[in-house]
Amino acid sequence: MANRNGEIEHQVKDFARKCDLMMTELGKAIIGQKRVLRETLAAVCCRAHCLLVGVPGLAKTAMVRAMSQIMTLSFKRIQFTPDLMPSDITGTNVMQEDEHSHKRSFQFLRGPIFANIILADEINRTPPKTQAALLEAMQEKQVTVGDQTYTLEKPFFVIATQNPIEQEGTYPLPEAQLDRFMFNIFVDYPLPEEEEEIVRFTTLGSYTELQPVFSRDEILRMQEVVAEIAVSDYVIKYATSIVRASRPKDELAPKQIKEMVDWGAGPRAGQSLVMGARAMAAMDGRLNVDPQDIRDIAIPVMRHRIGANFQAEAEGVDNVELVRILLHEVPEPRMTSR
Repeated sequence: MANRNGEIEHQVKDFARKCDLMMTELGKAIIGQKRVLRETLAAVCCRAHCLLVGVPGLAKTAMVRAMSQIMTLSFKRIQFTPDLMPSDITGTNVMQEDEHSHKRSFQFLRGPIFANIILADEINRTPPKTQAALLEAMQEKQVTVGDQTYTLEKPFFVIATQNPIEQEGTYPLPEAQLDRFMFNIFVDYPLPEEEEEIVRFTTLGSYTELQPVFSRDEILRMQEVVAEIAVSDYVIKYATSIVRASRPKDELAPKQIKEMVDWGAGPRAGQSLVMGARAMAAMDGRLNVDPQDIRDIAIPVMRHRIGANFQAEAEGVDNVELVRILLHEVPEPRMTSR
């Protein structure tokens, strides 16, 4: 047992070191946005998917492309448009004729979903039927076309982007699909000094070659390491209390939540809080999850899993503020002595 713990500690320390190298390498191509990069990496560590929400021009696509280069993974970008069909994502069966026997048969042509990292660009620009084509791939890591099922190669991640300000010609994502995203990450404007550096860097006309940090096998191993980070019952109870308090009819719900929320987060939010906290601890080189890790990722985990009502809108309270209310009002559970 001691040998196993020592092995895990060594793997976690090595993982944390490589995460630092990765952030340094990403800094050559992406200026600022360290929180966004860290949360996206946490989703990758948890075999999960994330949604990047931000106005155009904030390097969302560049971030995902740079991460795929550093991780030496196959990368496909799917531009979601109103006329995009499900077969444009998954692939389709086409009739092929054998050049020797001249016999005809159907052959499956793989779509862009068959890659390690999928960038679903402006996912809310396509109708729900096409959005739903991602559901099976995201949840089951497989694609079904006709009567055949094709398994997607591991690791597999969907990183989607969404423009929060343009509503014309868009289709809001159904709650069921939003819930498939572990994190809803807000990409904000850069700081003044960062923006100056962005303008200076991007107008030089030069390109920085990024060096690989993680191989495919190393990513699969680091996912296993993150899953072994210790989480106490105390932390699990704290995460569960936050989730339950987001439901307006639950006895744990604060007064503001009961007044401003129509529906709260489901059990998948608690799972995401714990797994995300594990990833945060591992990236810091720690073997145990702390309640602060739960608080650090509560907003990207919870903000898309709460249904604010008209009263919240009238008072200018958004989902982020509702999560902050939860973190302020829900205390850590009491330590029990044995």
